[in-house]
Amino acid sequence: MSRTRSANYPIDEMIDVASGRTRAGLVLKNARVVNVFTDDIVEGDIAIHAGYVAGIGDYVGSKVIDLHGHYVAPSFFDGHVHVESSMVMPLQYARAVVPHGTGAVVADPHEIANVLGMEGIMYMSKSMRGSALDFFIMLPSCVPSTDLETNGVALDFLDIKPLMTEHYVLGLAEAMNYPGVIYRDPDVLHKIRVALAMGKRVDGHAPGLDGLDLNAYVVARITSEHECTTLDEARRKLAAGMHIHIREGSTARDLKALAPLIQPHTAMFCSFVTDDRNPLDLLTKGHIDSMIREAVEYGVDPVLAIKVATLSTARHYGIQYAGAVAPGYYADLVVLDSLERVGVEMVFKRGVLVAKDGRMVGGREHVEPPRLRRSVNIHWLEPDDFRVPAKGDHINVIGVRTHQIVTDRLIEEAPVRDGLVVPDPDRDITKVTIIERHNASVPHSVGFVKGIGLQDGAMVSSIAHDSHNIVAVATNDHDLIEAAIQVVRMHGGLAVVQGGRVLESLPLPIAGLMSDRPIEEVSERLGALKSATDRLGVTLDEPFMAMAFLSLPVIPELKITDRGLVDVERFRIIDLFDVEE
Repeated sequence: MSRTRSANYPIDEMIDVASGRTRAGLVLKNARVVNVFTDDIVEGDIAIHAGYVAGIGDYVGSKVIDLHGHYVAPSFFDGHVHVESSMVMPLQYARAVVPHGTGAVVADPHEIANVLGMEGIMYMSKSMRGSALDFFIMLPSCVPSTDLETNGVALDFLDIKPLMTEHYVLGLAEAMNYPGVIYRDPDVLHKIRVALAMGKRVDGHAPGLDGLDLNAYVVARITSEHECTTLDEARRKLAAGMHIHIREGSTARDLKALAPLIQPHTAMFCSFVTDDRNPLDLLTKGHIDSMIREAVEYGVDPVLAIKVATLSTARHYGIQYAGAVAPGYYADLVVLDSLERVGVEMVFKRGVLVAKDGRMVGGREHVEPPRLRRSVNIHWLEPDDFRVPAKGDHINVIGVRTHQIVTDRLIEEAPVRDGLVVPDPDRDITKVTIIERHNASVPHSVGFVKGIGLQDGAMVSSIAHDSHNIVAVATNDHDLIEAAIQVVRMHGGLAVVQGGRVLESLPLPIAGLMSDRPIEEVSERLGALKSATDRLGVTLDEPFMAMAFLSLPVIPELKITDRGLVDVERFRIIDLFDVEE
């Protein structure tokens, strides 16, 4: 979909079909249409011609589908997503979400950009061409996200500027370096200026920001926020003029807390986003359709929930003639069994049936994996690399919160054995390490984490936001090293190790982030990995995704990168034994 395609709009034909003088190409008879302009239901026939809605009324068509009173809504729109988090190639991702009624996504490819730079961004954009899913891009604003970590490629404003002219690029993705905005970092502000000068949007990412600092951030014309975890925070940011992206991912789940924000006077300033949702959830739980269902369960009016999932998002990003079932709009539609269950029966893209009863209709099932350079290269590992000599009685420990990517900074008594700080599974304290994997350089760090529940063995991943070094959580160094080596063998991926033996694994050879296999196979193997972590005592619903966020140094409170523990509040590296407030 392009904001410039109106030049090809067959206005003469559309007028004739809309007026009833000419037969429509397709008529959906006996529909109950969700009108997201008036927030009500309209009964009638939907005339579709040349990929557009001609009108709603009494129409005759060359082809007719009788809906027998079922509901028709605009296809759904994910306002902020990292497709790489699905762990599959983009076309496999489309196969998963389109049958759930999703017609468009606004993607931020900063995961693969942190590994492969512009090569990765171009792969993501090109691979979605010709699919049943409209794929808009927000160009990554922070690659790397901070200077407190090592990533694969650094991008400045000169790198991203040429792509800003592309019609599928809607603007600059989440400005997560909010201190850089507030304190006028030149590179950060250059990127924002480029986007604004070209009439593009700038998305936000500023968890907990308030008061004058929030004003300073928003005045840079950053217009959205997806990091609100409480209703009060969402209301404050909405009052400051920000569009609120209500998130429900696999780990960060904010919908229940933020659902009361959706009211008749606020719905146009909210969107539904998944941000990071793994393949297991995509196939079993669903996509934006699941968010509409849950919002209704939390008391949101179904039509308002659909408006948030459609028109509100399209209007926020300036995408014309999308997000509604109305004359002149794209015929991107979903047929629903009810407004409460949101069971998606059919999905139309430009008036063509692309999915029915949970499965794609036509399209490319499988594609060749891309030829991208290998991206997992680590320095030789020795057992001594992960030993932590005791230098004090207490240590900083990362505290994991259930269903949140925000972590706590805990001060815990150091578990010491033979002069070394070691994991203490009885207290749910395990070792965590980040190993630089882009340049085979020396940097790695060791810390401790509480709240995962691991009682034995190790779990490892080459997905570690945002720089995507290797992250491992372990109860012993032997399994930790074996787990890291397994990631190298697979050229990226996830693994669970116990007693020096790999219990389960999932190769992710595409940038260490994505599989080249069908999503069903990836989901099955992810389920096996989850079962293996359950057997080892892990208590988290999404252990690998929770582990991946331990290294994100722009989310409070305590994180870890390859350069050490990061005090996010003070935005600096701290020592494991630096427990002074």
